[in-house]
Amino acid sequence: MADDRQWEYRVMTFGSTFARPKDRDLETILNEWGEEGWEISGVLPHENSGKVSLVAKRPLDRTTRRRRGWPG
Repeated sequence: MADDRQWEYRVMTFGSTFARPKDRDLETILNEWGEEGWEISGVLPHENSGKVSLVAKRPLDRTTRRRRGWPG
């Protein structure tokens, strides 16, 4: 049976060229995203940098559909 579920995705990059992100900052955003129904589906370290990108997904439906663009 095929899975007809649709997903929406969110990507955010943390850290800088010279400093990796602080654990407490990542923990804060992960807890916020978890409360909104997001699940981390990938972590992408940036080569030769302290940056890391988090990729999250959640099922797409009428109650969770995000507006295009980021708030604030």
